[in-house]
Amino acid sequence: MKPLKILLAVAFCGVLVSCFKDEPLNAECDIEQAYVHVDNPTDIFYSVTDTLVNVLSDVNNITFSVKSGVDLTAMSPLFRITQGATISPANGSTHDFSNNTSVTYTVTSEDGKWNRVYSVKFEEYTPPLTEFSFEHYYLTDGANGGQYYVWSDLNEDGSEMNNWATGNPGFNLSMGSSAAPDEYPSVMLPNGYKGAGVQLTTRSTGPLGAMVGRRLAAGNLFLGYFDLGSALTNTLQSTNFGLPFDHKPLRLTAYYKYSRADSYQDENGNIIDVQDMGNIYGVFYINHDANGDAMVLHGDDIKTSSQIVAIADIGGLDETDEWTELSVDFVYNREIDEDLLAAQGYSLAIVCTSSFYGASFRGAIGSCLCVDEINVIWDESSDEEIEEE
Repeated sequence: MKPLKILLAVAFCGVLVSCFKDEPLNAECDIEQAYVHVDNPTDIFYSVTDTLVNVLSDVNNITFSVKSGVDLTAMSPLFRITQGATISPANGSTHDFSNNTSVTYTVTSEDGKWNRVYSVKFEEYTPPLTEFSFEHYYLTDGANGGQYYVWSDLNEDGSEMNNWATGNPGFNLSMGSSAAPDEYPSVMLPNGYKGAGVQLTTRSTGPLGAMVGRRLAAGNLFLGYFDLGSALTNTLQSTNFGLPFDHKPLRLTAYYKYSRADSYQDENGNIIDVQDMGNIYGVFYINHDANGDAMVLHGDDIKTSSQIVAIADIGGLDETDEWTELSVDFVYNREIDEDLLAAQGYSLAIVCTSSFYGASFRGAIGSCLCVDEINVIWDESSDEEIEEE
Protein backbone atom coordinates (compact mmCIF):
# COMPACT_ATOMS: atom_id res chain seq x y z
CA MET A 1 0.00 0.00 0.00
CA LYS A 2 1.33 3.42 -0.87
CA PRO A 3 2.08 5.49 2.28
CA LEU A 4 -0.27 8.42 2.96
CA LYS A 5 2.04 11.49 2.81
CA ILE A 6 1.00 14.69 4.51
CA LEU A 7 2.73 18.05 4.13
CA LEU A 8 1.15 19.69 7.15
CA ALA A 9 1.75 23.34 6.40
CA VAL A 10 0.27 22.96 2.93
CA ALA A 11 -2.36 20.37 3.76
CA PHE A 12 -4.31 22.71 6.03
CA CYS A 13 -5.13 24.71 2.90
CA GLY A 14 -5.92 21.79 0.58
CA VAL A 15 -8.09 18.72 0.38
CA LEU A 16 -6.57 15.62 1.95
CA VAL A 17 -6.82 12.53 -0.23
CA SER A 18 -4.86 9.33 -0.12
CA CYS A 19 -2.61 10.39 -3.00
CA PHE A 20 -2.01 14.13 -3.43
CA LYS A 21 -2.65 16.20 -6.55
CA ASP A 22 0.94 17.36 -6.64
CA GLU A 23 2.07 13.75 -7.06
CA PRO A 24 2.05 12.14 -10.51
CA LEU A 25 -1.36 10.68 -11.37
CA ASN A 26 0.21 7.36 -12.22
CA ALA A 27 1.19 6.93 -8.55
CA GLU A 28 -2.42 6.86 -7.30
CA CYS A 29 -3.92 3.54 -6.34
CA ASP A 30 -7.30 4.00 -4.63
CA ILE A 31 -10.88 2.82 -4.91
CA GLU A 32 -13.05 5.95 -4.78
CA GLN A 33 -16.50 4.33 -5.20
CA ALA A 34 -17.93 0.82 -5.19
CA TYR A 35 -21.32 0.09 -6.71
CA VAL A 36 -23.60 -2.69 -7.91
CA HIS A 37 -25.98 -2.80 -10.89
CA VAL A 38 -28.97 -5.15 -10.49
CA ASP A 39 -32.38 -5.17 -12.16
CA ASN A 40 -34.42 -4.83 -8.97
CA PRO A 41 -32.17 -3.28 -6.32
CA THR A 42 -34.78 -3.22 -3.54
CA ASP A 43 -35.04 -7.02 -3.77
CA ILE A 44 -31.51 -7.14 -2.34
CA PHE A 45 -30.90 -3.76 -0.73
CA TYR A 46 -33.03 -1.75 1.70
CA SER A 47 -32.68 1.31 -0.52
CA VAL A 48 -31.46 2.06 -4.03
CA THR A 49 -28.80 4.28 -2.50
CA ASP A 50 -27.34 1.24 -0.71
CA THR A 51 -26.04 0.02 -4.07
CA LEU A 52 -23.33 2.71 -3.94
CA VAL A 53 -20.56 3.06 -1.38
CA ASN A 54 -18.35 6.15 -1.32
CA VAL A 55 -14.97 4.95 -0.07
CA LEU A 56 -13.11 7.25 2.33
CA SER A 57 -9.42 7.83 1.73
CA ASP A 58 -8.31 6.00 4.89
CA VAL A 59 -10.67 3.00 4.56
CA ASN A 60 -9.67 -0.43 3.24
CA ASN A 61 -12.82 -2.40 4.11
CA ILE A 62 -15.85 -1.88 1.83
CA THR A 63 -19.22 -3.22 2.98
CA PHE A 64 -22.56 -3.32 1.15
CA SER A 65 -25.56 -3.65 3.49
CA VAL A 66 -28.20 -6.08 2.20
CA LYS A 67 -31.42 -7.69 3.37
CA SER A 68 -31.40 -11.02 5.19
CA GLY A 69 -31.70 -14.21 3.17
CA VAL A 70 -30.88 -12.74 -0.26
CA ASP A 71 -28.84 -14.68 -2.82
CA LEU A 72 -25.26 -13.40 -2.75
CA THR A 73 -23.63 -16.27 -4.64
CA ALA A 74 -23.10 -14.27 -7.84
CA MET A 75 -22.50 -10.59 -7.17
CA SER A 76 -20.48 -8.38 -9.53
CA PRO A 77 -19.34 -5.19 -7.79
CA LEU A 78 -17.92 -2.36 -9.89
CA PHE A 79 -15.32 0.15 -8.80
CA ARG A 80 -14.30 3.66 -9.73
CA ILE A 81 -10.56 3.76 -9.22
CA THR A 82 -7.98 6.51 -9.59
CA GLN A 83 -6.95 7.36 -13.15
CA GLY A 84 -4.60 4.90 -14.81
CA ALA A 85 -4.77 2.32 -12.02
CA THR A 86 -5.75 -1.32 -12.50
CA ILE A 87 -7.67 -3.65 -10.21
CA SER A 88 -7.51 -7.41 -9.62
CA PRO A 89 -9.78 -9.38 -9.67
CA ALA A 90 -11.21 -7.63 -12.71
CA ASN A 91 -13.62 -4.76 -12.30
CA GLY A 92 -17.16 -6.16 -12.48
CA SER A 93 -16.11 -9.80 -12.15
CA THR A 94 -18.59 -12.13 -10.44
CA HIS A 95 -17.91 -13.71 -7.04
CA ASP A 96 -19.64 -15.65 -4.29
CA PHE A 97 -20.21 -13.30 -1.35
CA SER A 98 -22.58 -15.59 0.58
CA ASN A 99 -22.01 -16.53 4.23
CA ASN A 100 -20.21 -13.24 4.95
CA THR A 101 -17.47 -14.14 2.51
CA SER A 102 -15.18 -11.24 1.67
CA VAL A 103 -13.19 -10.86 -1.55
CA THR A 104 -9.78 -9.18 -1.63
CA TYR A 105 -9.08 -6.67 -4.41
CA THR A 106 -5.69 -5.16 -5.18
CA VAL A 107 -5.42 -1.76 -6.88
CA THR A 108 -2.09 -1.09 -8.61
CA SER A 109 -0.95 2.33 -9.76
CA GLU A 110 -0.32 3.03 -13.42
CA ASP A 111 3.45 3.05 -12.94
CA GLY A 112 3.27 -0.29 -11.11
CA LYS A 113 5.17 1.01 -8.09
CA TRP A 114 2.32 1.21 -5.61
CA ASN A 115 -0.62 -0.95 -4.65
CA ARG A 116 -3.40 -0.96 -2.11
CA VAL A 117 -5.44 -3.92 -0.87
CA TYR A 118 -9.18 -3.72 -0.16
CA SER A 119 -11.59 -6.21 1.38
CA VAL A 120 -15.14 -6.20 -0.04
CA LYS A 121 -18.14 -7.94 1.53
CA PHE A 122 -21.94 -7.96 1.46
CA GLU A 123 -23.23 -7.90 5.02
CA GLU A 124 -26.69 -9.23 5.75
CA TYR A 125 -28.91 -7.49 8.24
CA THR A 126 -28.30 -8.13 11.92
CA PRO A 127 -30.28 -6.51 14.73
CA PRO A 128 -28.56 -3.29 15.86
CA LEU A 129 -26.66 -3.28 19.10
CA THR A 130 -28.19 -1.35 21.97
CA GLU A 131 -25.61 -1.96 24.69
CA PHE A 132 -22.05 -0.65 24.41
CA SER A 133 -19.27 -1.46 26.88
CA PHE A 134 -16.13 -0.34 24.96
CA GLU A 135 -14.12 -3.44 25.73
CA HIS A 136 -12.80 -3.86 22.17
CA TYR A 137 -10.21 -1.24 21.30
CA TYR A 138 -6.78 -1.07 19.72
CA LEU A 139 -4.08 1.35 18.60
CA THR A 140 -3.85 2.30 14.94
CA ASP A 141 -1.14 4.15 13.04
CA GLY A 142 -1.94 7.73 12.11
CA ALA A 143 -1.48 9.17 8.63
CA ASN A 144 1.01 11.66 10.02
CA GLY A 145 2.86 9.29 12.31
CA GLY A 146 1.94 8.47 15.88
CA GLN A 147 -0.73 6.11 17.13
CA TYR A 148 -4.21 6.63 18.57
CA TYR A 149 -7.05 4.54 19.98
CA VAL A 150 -9.92 3.13 17.93
CA TRP A 151 -13.09 1.44 19.27
CA SER A 152 -15.35 -1.03 17.49
CA ASP A 153 -18.02 -3.48 18.53
CA LEU A 154 -17.85 -6.97 17.04
CA ASN A 155 -20.20 -8.92 14.82
CA GLU A 156 -21.16 -12.48 15.72
CA ASP A 157 -18.37 -13.80 13.49
CA GLY A 158 -15.80 -11.69 15.32
CA SER A 159 -15.38 -9.10 12.55
CA GLU A 160 -15.37 -5.42 13.42
CA MET A 161 -18.46 -3.28 13.00
CA ASN A 162 -16.47 -0.03 12.74
CA ASN A 163 -19.45 1.67 14.36
CA TRP A 164 -17.67 4.08 16.73
CA ALA A 165 -15.59 7.05 15.62
CA THR A 166 -13.62 9.88 17.21
CA GLY A 167 -11.81 13.01 16.09
CA ASN A 168 -8.43 11.38 16.81
CA PRO A 169 -7.55 11.15 13.08
CA GLY A 170 -7.98 14.91 12.75
CA PHE A 171 -5.87 15.56 15.86
CA ASN A 172 -3.20 13.38 14.30
CA LEU A 173 -2.89 15.82 11.40
CA SER A 174 -1.78 18.63 13.68
CA MET A 175 0.17 16.71 16.33
CA GLY A 176 1.27 13.45 14.67
CA SER A 177 4.00 11.56 16.46
CA SER A 178 4.64 14.47 18.84
CA ALA A 179 1.68 13.22 20.90
CA ALA A 180 1.71 9.85 22.66
CA PRO A 181 -1.43 7.67 22.35
CA ASP A 182 -2.62 8.73 25.81
CA GLU A 183 -2.19 12.41 24.89
CA TYR A 184 -4.85 12.29 22.17
CA PRO A 185 -8.36 13.65 22.87
CA SER A 186 -10.01 10.19 23.01
CA VAL A 187 -8.15 7.45 24.87
CA MET A 188 -8.77 4.11 26.52
CA LEU A 189 -9.70 4.28 30.21
CA PRO A 190 -8.43 1.16 32.06
CA ASN A 191 -10.84 1.51 34.97
CA GLY A 192 -14.27 2.32 33.62
CA TYR A 193 -17.57 1.79 35.36
CA LYS A 194 -17.30 -1.87 34.33
CA GLY A 195 -14.06 -3.04 32.77
CA ALA A 196 -12.58 -0.55 30.33
CA GLY A 197 -14.17 2.78 29.44
CA VAL A 198 -13.36 5.83 27.33
CA GLN A 199 -11.69 9.04 28.50
CA LEU A 200 -12.38 12.20 26.48
CA THR A 201 -10.20 15.26 27.11
CA THR A 202 -10.14 18.66 25.45
CA ARG A 203 -6.63 19.13 24.02
CA SER A 204 -4.61 21.93 22.47
CA THR A 205 -3.91 21.34 18.77
CA GLY A 206 -0.60 23.21 18.95
CA PRO A 207 0.83 25.88 16.64
CA LEU A 208 -0.57 24.35 13.46
CA GLY A 209 -4.07 24.23 14.92
CA ALA A 210 -3.82 27.87 15.95
CA MET A 211 -2.61 28.75 12.45
CA VAL A 212 -5.95 27.70 10.96
CA GLY A 213 -8.19 28.84 13.82
CA ARG A 214 -8.68 25.37 15.34
CA ARG A 215 -6.91 25.86 18.65
CA LEU A 216 -8.45 23.00 20.56
CA ALA A 217 -9.94 19.57 19.94
CA ALA A 218 -12.60 18.33 22.32
CA GLY A 219 -12.44 14.65 23.12
CA ASN A 220 -15.37 13.00 21.37
CA LEU A 221 -16.89 9.60 20.70
CA PHE A 222 -19.84 8.98 18.40
CA LEU A 223 -21.75 6.41 16.39
CA GLY A 224 -20.82 7.09 12.78
CA TYR A 225 -17.57 7.74 10.95
CA PHE A 226 -14.90 10.41 10.65
CA ASP A 227 -14.04 11.70 7.17
CA LEU A 228 -10.36 12.58 7.23
CA GLY A 229 -10.66 14.22 3.81
CA SER A 230 -12.82 17.00 5.27
CA ALA A 231 -10.83 17.51 8.46
CA LEU A 232 -8.72 20.38 7.14
CA THR A 233 -11.09 22.18 4.80
CA ASN A 234 -14.49 21.81 6.52
CA THR A 235 -14.04 20.38 9.99
CA LEU A 236 -17.74 20.28 10.87
CA GLN A 237 -18.38 18.07 7.84
CA SER A 238 -15.74 15.54 8.96
CA THR A 239 -17.95 14.17 11.75
CA ASN A 240 -20.64 12.00 10.15
CA PHE A 241 -23.13 11.16 12.88
CA GLY A 242 -25.42 8.15 12.98
CA LEU A 243 -25.95 4.60 11.74
CA PRO A 244 -29.17 2.90 10.53
CA PHE A 245 -31.41 1.80 13.40
CA ASP A 246 -34.69 -0.04 12.87
CA HIS A 247 -36.18 0.25 16.36
CA LYS A 248 -37.85 3.20 18.03
CA PRO A 249 -35.48 4.39 20.80
CA LEU A 250 -37.14 5.43 24.03
CA ARG A 251 -34.32 6.23 26.42
CA LEU A 252 -30.56 6.70 26.53
CA THR A 253 -28.55 5.68 29.58
CA ALA A 254 -24.84 5.84 30.36
CA TYR A 255 -22.37 6.18 33.22
CA TYR A 256 -20.02 9.14 33.33
CA LYS A 257 -17.58 11.24 35.35
CA TYR A 258 -16.73 14.82 34.49
CA SER A 259 -14.18 17.43 35.56
CA ARG A 260 -13.94 20.86 33.96
CA ALA A 261 -10.75 22.80 33.48
CA ASP A 262 -10.24 26.51 34.04
CA SER A 263 -9.38 29.09 31.37
CA TYR A 264 -12.30 28.62 29.01
CA GLN A 265 -11.42 30.03 25.60
CA ASP A 266 -13.43 31.10 22.59
CA GLU A 267 -12.66 30.15 18.99
CA ASN A 268 -10.08 32.95 18.79
CA GLY A 269 -8.20 31.79 21.87
CA ASN A 270 -9.52 34.57 24.12
CA ILE A 271 -10.11 33.56 27.74
CA ILE A 272 -13.72 34.30 28.67
CA ASP A 273 -15.81 33.93 31.82
CA VAL A 274 -17.62 30.70 30.93
CA GLN A 275 -17.67 27.28 32.60
CA ASP A 276 -17.09 24.24 30.42
CA MET A 277 -19.59 21.36 30.38
CA GLY A 278 -19.56 17.86 28.96
CA ASN A 279 -22.39 16.34 26.96
CA ILE A 280 -23.83 12.93 26.11
CA TYR A 281 -26.87 12.85 23.85
CA GLY A 282 -28.78 10.83 21.28
CA VAL A 283 -30.39 11.91 18.00
CA PHE A 284 -32.83 9.86 15.89
CA TYR A 285 -33.32 11.10 12.34
CA ILE A 286 -34.55 10.26 8.82
CA ASN A 287 -31.49 9.25 6.81
CA HIS A 288 -32.72 10.16 3.30
CA ASP A 289 -33.53 13.66 2.10
CA ALA A 290 -36.61 14.83 0.15
CA ASN A 291 -35.01 13.63 -3.11
CA GLY A 292 -34.46 10.13 -1.73
CA ASP A 293 -30.69 10.58 -1.42
CA ALA A 294 -28.88 9.06 1.55
CA MET A 295 -27.63 11.58 4.09
CA VAL A 296 -26.05 11.89 7.52
CA LEU A 297 -25.93 14.68 10.06
CA HIS A 298 -22.74 16.64 10.72
CA GLY A 299 -21.27 18.90 13.36
CA ASP A 300 -23.19 21.90 12.02
CA ASP A 301 -26.69 20.36 12.13
CA ILE A 302 -26.61 17.44 14.57
CA LYS A 303 -29.16 19.17 16.83
CA THR A 304 -30.91 21.48 14.35
CA SER A 305 -31.64 19.51 11.16
CA SER A 306 -35.24 19.24 9.98
CA GLN A 307 -34.55 15.50 9.48
CA ILE A 308 -34.49 14.97 13.24
CA VAL A 309 -37.50 13.17 14.73
CA ALA A 310 -36.30 12.74 18.34
CA ILE A 311 -33.55 13.92 20.66
CA ALA A 312 -32.43 12.61 24.07
CA ASP A 313 -30.44 15.41 25.70
CA ILE A 314 -30.47 16.79 29.24
CA GLY A 315 -28.01 19.54 28.33
CA GLY A 316 -24.53 20.05 29.75
CA LEU A 317 -23.03 17.67 32.30
CA ASP A 318 -21.75 19.19 35.52
CA GLU A 319 -18.75 18.03 37.53
CA THR A 320 -18.79 14.70 39.36
CA ASP A 321 -15.83 12.61 40.49
CA GLU A 322 -17.99 9.51 41.02
CA TRP A 323 -19.48 7.33 38.31
CA THR A 324 -22.94 8.83 37.79
CA GLU A 325 -25.84 7.37 35.81
CA LEU A 326 -27.29 9.42 32.97
CA SER A 327 -30.85 8.52 31.96
CA VAL A 328 -32.76 10.68 29.49
CA ASP A 329 -35.86 10.01 27.35
CA PHE A 330 -36.03 10.60 23.62
CA VAL A 331 -38.46 13.46 22.96
CA TYR A 332 -40.27 13.07 19.62
CA ASN A 333 -41.48 15.87 17.37
CA ARG A 334 -43.45 13.59 15.01
CA GLU A 335 -44.81 10.08 14.63
CA ILE A 336 -42.63 7.23 13.42
CA ASP A 337 -43.32 5.79 9.96
CA GLU A 338 -43.30 2.04 10.65
CA ASP A 339 -42.62 1.11 7.02
CA LEU A 340 -39.70 3.50 6.87
CA LEU A 341 -38.43 2.14 10.17
CA ALA A 342 -38.49 -1.45 8.86
CA ALA A 343 -36.60 -0.32 5.75
CA GLN A 344 -33.79 1.20 7.86
CA GLY A 345 -34.88 4.68 6.88
CA TYR A 346 -33.88 6.10 10.27
CA SER A 347 -30.46 6.48 11.84
CA LEU A 348 -29.40 6.78 15.46
CA ALA A 349 -26.53 8.99 16.58
CA ILE A 350 -24.99 8.86 20.05
CA VAL A 351 -22.50 11.63 20.76
CA CYS A 352 -20.18 12.19 23.73
CA THR A 353 -17.91 15.25 24.09
CA SER A 354 -15.67 16.75 26.77
CA SER A 355 -16.60 20.34 25.79
CA PHE A 356 -20.20 21.28 25.03
CA TYR A 357 -19.20 23.71 22.28
CA GLY A 358 -16.12 21.83 21.17
CA ALA A 359 -17.42 21.60 17.60
CA SER A 360 -17.06 25.39 17.47
CA PHE A 361 -13.53 25.15 18.96
CA ARG A 362 -14.66 26.60 22.27
CA GLY A 363 -13.86 25.01 25.61
CA ALA A 364 -11.29 24.63 28.37
CA ILE A 365 -8.16 22.66 27.60
CA GLY A 366 -8.02 19.84 30.14
CA SER A 367 -11.77 19.32 30.62
CA CYS A 368 -12.33 15.58 30.90
CA LEU A 369 -15.37 13.33 30.39
CA CYS A 370 -15.18 9.63 31.22
CA VAL A 371 -17.95 7.45 29.79
CA ASP A 372 -18.92 3.78 29.91
CA GLU A 373 -21.84 1.36 29.58
CA ILE A 374 -24.04 3.23 27.11
CA ASN A 375 -27.45 1.64 26.63
CA VAL A 376 -30.31 2.45 24.25
CA ILE A 377 -33.70 1.28 25.52
CA TRP A 378 -36.11 0.74 22.64
CA ASP A 379 -39.80 0.04 22.27
CA GLU A 380 -39.85 -3.76 22.57
CA SER A 381 -37.97 -3.75 25.87
CA SER A 382 -39.65 -0.73 27.45
CA ASP A 383 -42.22 -2.66 29.47
CA GLU A 384 -39.51 -4.83 31.05
CA GLU A 385 -37.37 -1.81 31.86
CA ILE A 386 -40.26 0.01 33.51
CA GLU A 387 -41.13 -3.03 35.65
CA GLU A 388 -37.52 -3.23 36.87
CA GLU A 389 -37.65 0.38 37.99
